[in-house]
Amino acid sequence: MFDSSPKTDVMDKIKHLKYLESYLTTHRKLLFDEISRERTRHFTIVAEDTYQEHNASALVRNCDCFGIQELHIIEEHQRYRLAKAMSQGSDKWVDLHYYSEYENNTLTCIEHLRSRGYAIIATTPHEDNCLLEDYDIGVKSAFFFGKETTGLSKEALDQADGYLKIPMFGFSESFNISVSAAVLINSVMSKLRKSNTTNWRLSEEEIIDLKIEWCIKTIQNGERISERYLADNT
Repeated sequence: MFDSSPKTDVMDKIKHLKYLESYLTTHRKLLFDEISRERTRHFTIVAEDTYQEHNASALVRNCDCFGIQELHIIEEHQRYRLAKAMSQGSDKWVDLHYYSEYENNTLTCIEHLRSRGYAIIATTPHEDNCLLEDYDIGVKSAFFFGKETTGLSKEALDQADGYLKIPMFGFSESFNISVSAAVLINSVMSKLRKSNTTNWRLSEEEIIDLKIEWCIKTIQNGERISERYLADNT
């Protein structure tokens, strides 16, 4: 009788992964091992109606470079367009979640993230804001960035659990959105990696799932090869 226990499920995933890894070079396999262990879902980034291609692409690239595994994209009024030359394929390595077909895409995204235990943090000047250097990295957080011209919607601001501000010391009132995200992610991730108290890394099973996904995206005809393996081994 087939054992459908969680342990058996994990073993099946390991076998699936090892099969797919047989199509990889040793270098690529080691790279997947190294990078997957530096990924996190403790923090995630949310882009609400970001529409300029260079910003959209840079946000994905920022997430990949700093180890943020998920980017949530709200398309309430604007489409999120990637410039492939600028993203340099980083969308292959980051999980992109789109919210574009709901009655209220912003609220749907917020409800989804809250159900997963995230605090909703608006990156905007606010009377109750917290400065970036003082932010509690132990809080599982979704950092919201808004439209280039008008910032976050009133709904996102009203629903926020907290407000985060990057200190400014020049005449300009704000950074470009992709620069703001890079500054914020670098700050919180640097502190997170030095922390001895926050469990921020992916679980072993999450790492296996992620490497399977990366293998499928990397191998030529990877999806078909994976489906054939599963059909022959279930």
